[in-house]
Amino acid sequence: MKQLTVFDRAFLEERLNLSALWQWFFEKRSQGVKLSAASIAGFFSGQHPEQVDFASIYQLMDAASEGFVVRAAGMPDMHQGYALPIGGVVATQDVVVPAWVGYDIGCGMCAAPTSFSVEEILANRQLIFRSIYRRIPVGTKGHNKPIVDPERELGKLPDNKTRSIYKSRHGDRQCGTLGGGNHFIEIGVADSDQRVWIVLHSGSRGPGHGVAGHFMKLASSSSKAKQGHYGLSIDSAEGQSYLASLDWMTRFALLDRRLMLESVEQALQDIDLAGEVCMDELVNRNHNHAEPDANGYYIHRKGATHAEDGMAGVIPGDMSRGSYLVRGLGNAQALNSSSHGAGRKLGRRQAKQQLDIEQFRTTMQQANVQACVTPGTLDEAPGAYKDIHDIIALQIEYGLIEQVDRIRPLINIKEQG
Repeated sequence: MKQLTVFDRAFLEERLNLSALWQWFFEKRSQGVKLSAASIAGFFSGQHPEQVDFASIYQLMDAASEGFVVRAAGMPDMHQGYALPIGGVVATQDVVVPAWVGYDIGCGMCAAPTSFSVEEILANRQLIFRSIYRRIPVGTKGHNKPIVDPERELGKLPDNKTRSIYKSRHGDRQCGTLGGGNHFIEIGVADSDQRVWIVLHSGSRGPGHGVAGHFMKLASSSSKAKQGHYGLSIDSAEGQSYLASLDWMTRFALLDRRLMLESVEQALQDIDLAGEVCMDELVNRNHNHAEPDANGYYIHRKGATHAEDGMAGVIPGDMSRGSYLVRGLGNAQALNSSSHGAGRKLGRRQAKQQLDIEQFRTTMQQANVQACVTPGTLDEAPGAYKDIHDIIALQIEYGLIEQVDRIRPLINIKEQG
């Protein structure tokens, strides 16, 4: 274990709240104490320091000490990951770091309203639940045969290595599938007008994971790439190859979610429900990516939503609390970003050890959500997450986003574990 930094000790010994902690941090920098090479902004609640993951703050500071880092920011859902915390945002100059994007390249959210009747959804929830599982493979499963040709939709894969990984991971059959863990499909209803919405969380599936692992190893020249902050020069052949593969896989993730929306529509029509998805109102946003900004810096978002001024976004909570539709406010300190969710307060192992399956079942029944409540999904129970309402309110207070609507869940689809 690494020694505590002076930053950690100041909090632990002086019991500062979070607002005071960040003020102390910048005061130390102004006095010439070299804590980090970059300016760091943290958007956390000083009222609830017990919800702050201090290991993630250390990780963000560690990443920001790299010489090529220009700025960094921690979103209010930030928690410990590998190399860069989940909820961390970092701006770099002339360097891209594969581990700061992570393994699930292009993981993100999409949401679209529909013309289906909320009354019919409520009356047929069990049928809908089963129909979606029949239509959409979950976990590591793929379709028996491709439902589209991704290369026809997205263009050819950028190089032979990426193509080899894509083929070995059956990318064509993985496109349009859900995955596991915190990936989900929800059917819900909007607070504002009672329209039925479909909300999805998924990424680039097996191919994205394989491509990410390849470039992490390439960046570090070892199999321990996730241990450190290994970057690729954007002017190098390797850097250009990664950026091209990253772009293709982020678009693959967008396609994956769009295809699942169409499959949910078909699943509802399979049981003779009338309606369709309003694709012209689709919001489809990645939250694991690296992209250049107007200044030419590369903005790495690892579990953070792009939130330029006026940009539509979707921020999910947990299985019982639903999701928020938001609009970005272009907060420069936050590197034009917002949270990608509520953030975990219990790791997966902790959740399975500490949470109670009967309480999980009761919570979902009280929320009136049709969902898969099993020991296999206990690590995704609402008790494993922070309260999304608090996280949204905090971001509104800090000027990161504004709320557009809330989608209350009626049906939740996950890998059944």
